[in-house]
Amino acid sequence: MANFYTDNKSLKFHLQHPLMQKIVKLKENNFADAEKFDYAPQDFEDTIDSYEKVVEIVGDLSANIIAPYAESVDQEGPKIVNNEVIYAEGTRKGLEAFQKAELMGMSLPREYGGLNFSTVPYIMAGEITARADAAFCNIFGLQDCAETILEFGDDYLKQKYLTRVCAGETCAMDLTEPDAGSDLGAVQLKATYDADKKQWFLNGVKRFITNGDADVNFVLARTEEGTSDARGLSLLMYDRNDKRVIVRRLENKLGIKGSPTCELVFKNAPAELCGDRKMGLIKYIMFLMNGARLGIGAQSVGLCEAAYREALAYAQERQQFKKPIIQFPAVYELITNMKVRTQAVRSLLYETARYVDIYKSYNIIAKKRDLSKEEKIEARHYSRLADMFTPLTKLFSSEYANSIAYDSLQVHGGSGFMKDYPIERIYRDARITSIYEGTTQLQVVAAIRGVTTGGLLAQIQAYESETIDPRLDYLRVTLAELTHDYAQAVELVKDKKDNEYLDFHARRLVEMAGNIIMGYLLVLDANRDEEYHDSAKVFIKLIYAENKQKSVYIEQSEVKDLGQYKI
Repeated sequence: MANFYTDNKSLKFHLQHPLMQKIVKLKENNFADAEKFDYAPQDFEDTIDSYEKVVEIVGDLSANIIAPYAESVDQEGPKIVNNEVIYAEGTRKGLEAFQKAELMGMSLPREYGGLNFSTVPYIMAGEITARADAAFCNIFGLQDCAETILEFGDDYLKQKYLTRVCAGETCAMDLTEPDAGSDLGAVQLKATYDADKKQWFLNGVKRFITNGDADVNFVLARTEEGTSDARGLSLLMYDRNDKRVIVRRLENKLGIKGSPTCELVFKNAPAELCGDRKMGLIKYIMFLMNGARLGIGAQSVGLCEAAYREALAYAQERQQFKKPIIQFPAVYELITNMKVRTQAVRSLLYETARYVDIYKSYNIIAKKRDLSKEEKIEARHYSRLADMFTPLTKLFSSEYANSIAYDSLQVHGGSGFMKDYPIERIYRDARITSIYEGTTQLQVVAAIRGVTTGGLLAQIQAYESETIDPRLDYLRVTLAELTHDYAQAVELVKDKKDNEYLDFHARRLVEMAGNIIMGYLLVLDANRDEEYHDSAKVFIKLIYAENKQKSVYIEQSEVKDLGQYKI
């Protein structure tokens, strides 16, 4: 039988990264759960074995249940029956299979019924499900919303909701409104507190809510009278069992049709405050969104893998001029570039996941005991890295998903434009990834701070200083040249002391940094496994051309030139 984990050696490769030793030790708190739960691991090897077995189950279910239904789910889609969203048949069967396999609540503590997995295998499960069907990945992946309750909720909320998520109930983030998309500070859905009933009530409309009729809803609402900015917003929990929300409509979308996107009307819907008032957007939603952006990164990489495999299979089978089209340079170059870009962005995804793992583990430990001085320093270090790398991951993975799906459809020629081949669906599904959970442009806004503060350059230099096989030194020399160009470009832009000019070049600078980082990650991958050597070589050739073009453009531009772009 097919398996989307075992047929992709890169996944096991990343699961065996050297940093996993530290991650497992922190996540398992020196394996303290082994005495409390019979399924808790005894040591590092036991933990990795558990990760592999569970991710292999995800690979099995994705290949043999989710993927075969992906086309019918895309055609059927969900529907509203008696104010309830009913999934397509294939989605229901997939969700039931994942629930029976106890794959919900993967990252949550065992005391609530979770598996207490680190971020890496959880994100890997997201990549695998997205390869099968990006729409299903949304429903499965939103379980990580529950980590916001784990981080900020009180014991009552944890007991009420985390146990349900671990039992298989679904989650949703109810954030966007008709007049509040990227600008969440403009949210107007109102939350009022009834002192007599000791109860919060929600009134208003939410729009474009992924999986909006979920069991557990995280709602961003305005709790403070007379406010109009982020300081008046709080995070509240709405329980679908209260049945006080009207599902006004399901959006008819370009892609991810199996994932219901809802418009919701709250009418005196009872809710519970999560955390402190006024911190909804400033603190809690930013935490939640960072997790969601990493999840979209996994979804995007899964789409990259799916698109690449469809192109490869088609090119090997399709005959033109009496030979398979993969033998033509124009085609084999395209497919090779798809492969190496997928490997590069996957390395960025799991590097980010590892950074997230470490700082989140320290946050959990800090609630149980005081961290040592060294632990606090390390926690802050990995938190900064996670903050810098998360927008990079969202940006590159989603843009790569779109471009690789585009190239894959091109390999298919006219056939790819028809619904006879999966690439038509994959192409449509990929388009949303660079839009939701923060557009590419917003990821640039989030990532540019790592450029201007020198944080990204410092991490690039850290990669450059690592010991590698001398046979890879020539690649490091090329990356060092690109690093010099990047540092020079940053200083050229900063020296203008013009914020609009910085914004104008921000994407170029961020992409230059991201390209170099992915280049180094592939070199370090090749240092562990020589199979990545060719991929590193090809990818670095690609980014050399890209970065040189960007640096020349920056060198030749001036602040006064901005006027010609204003229409």
